[in-house]
Amino acid sequence: MKNLAAVAAGGAAGTYLRFVIGQSMWIGTYPLGTLVVNIAGSFLLGILTGSLLMKPGRTWLKAGLGAGFCGGFTTMSTFASDTVLLAAGEASLFLIYTAGSIFGGLAAALLGFLFSTLLTKKKGAV
Repeated sequence: MKNLAAVAAGGAAGTYLRFVIGQSMWIGTYPLGTLVVNIAGSFLLGILTGSLLMKPGRTWLKAGLGAGFCGGFTTMSTFASDTVLLAAGEASLFLIYTAGSIFGGLAAALLGFLFSTLLTKKKGAV
């Protein structure tokens, strides 16, 4: 029950923050907010994976931050919808958005993971 409550609370916070950022960062028809939250969420999940999710510990905290907050903060459905709308319009915006979302998200997750493991190693060496 503790895990479920953590996922619900984290999801509510992540979804709220995504909505606020997404609504405030439109440039004409370009959904910059969705791109920003998906890349930022990928970076955060990379950090969480390296520092929390792969280690034993509080499962409710892992569930609340990972599946809850990051799951609510990032959005595949909005990415898909925005991609379809951009594809019907200007091809260059479609390509920039799609490549930025996919490769930017993957790169951000990797950088977040490497960053957290680097910090973890430094803390262990001190």
